[in-house]
Amino acid sequence: MQANEQKRTEISTLGEFGLIEHLTKKFAIKNASTFKGIGDDAAVIGKSDPLTVVSTDLLVEGIHFDLMYFPLKHLGYKSVVVNLSDIYAMNAVPKQITMSIAISNRFSVEALEELYEGIRAACKNYDVDLVGGDTTSSNKGLIISVTAIGEGEKDKLAYRNGAKPGDLICITGDVGAAYLGLQIMEREKQLYLSNPGIQPDLEEQKYLVGRQLKPEARRDMVDVFRKAKLVPTAMIDVSDGVSSDLMHICRQSGVGAFIEETGIPVHEEAKLMALKFNLDPITCALNGGEDYELLFTINPKDLDKTKLLPDVFIMGEITEKDEGIKFHTNGGRIVDLEAQGWKHF
Repeated sequence: MQANEQKRTEISTLGEFGLIEHLTKKFAIKNASTFKGIGDDAAVIGKSDPLTVVSTDLLVEGIHFDLMYFPLKHLGYKSVVVNLSDIYAMNAVPKQITMSIAISNRFSVEALEELYEGIRAACKNYDVDLVGGDTTSSNKGLIISVTAIGEGEKDKLAYRNGAKPGDLICITGDVGAAYLGLQIMEREKQLYLSNPGIQPDLEEQKYLVGRQLKPEARRDMVDVFRKAKLVPTAMIDVSDGVSSDLMHICRQSGVGAFIEETGIPVHEEAKLMALKFNLDPITCALNGGEDYELLFTINPKDLDKTKLLPDVFIMGEITEKDEGIKFHTNGGRIVDLEAQGWKHF
């Protein structure tokens, strides 16, 4: 008799967040000091105010970065910033980081000095301390793991699950530029591989390339919210793409949403480069990811406060869950918003 074949479920059928939910659903919270566990930009722990906010992230060579065009100093800087962004997305302030790396023997001490020079620059710019970590070997490539630790006042923390129908959907800065910066570098990589003697042409696109190689977290917005006495009802940083990250808020909050095409901020250089690549600028803005802007919702009673905030744009409104998540085009069409952003599996 043949043994029954063991069931095999492909990870890609669940996706990143489905996998996390599947693997952790049987874990119960046992400690009173665990204020917020899995399911947000960061965990919240502690018993006294301010509470401690903790987030961790993993960057893997060949998946999250390509060292053919990603300088190690920039990589060190970005690896810190993407973690700090998660702390700011909780309306909290980062204080410390730990840095762990796995390295293959192709990396020299001098190369790692470059990486850590970028880490040091980020720590200096964002007033955070490097307080620990781990170093080990890797069979192939570079793996970076950063944990960010911050503080947030209990009544000012913003979670993904606080959005209510009628809340306004807002976003900071502009979106889509980091994705287009990546397209420029990928194009130049392919040209180099086909002709190693060719000189790279970044078309003086310092803004677009910079948004990919040296992103900045929106630390300024936490201070802006505090001065305006405004607490977002829900918030997330734009790492996977506006469409995907809005869906995270909607799923966690049990709501629907609609956003207007006119409310999506796109930098003029991003618009022009998208057209050069025969891409739709709005599609890039909705699905590109890695902009690390803040996507948040506010109570409509705070509309007057929000109108006065710098670099903030109102994209749409939270609706009842059964209304779905809709996108209103400039041409008057109403379509279902699809999550086409970064997929980890």
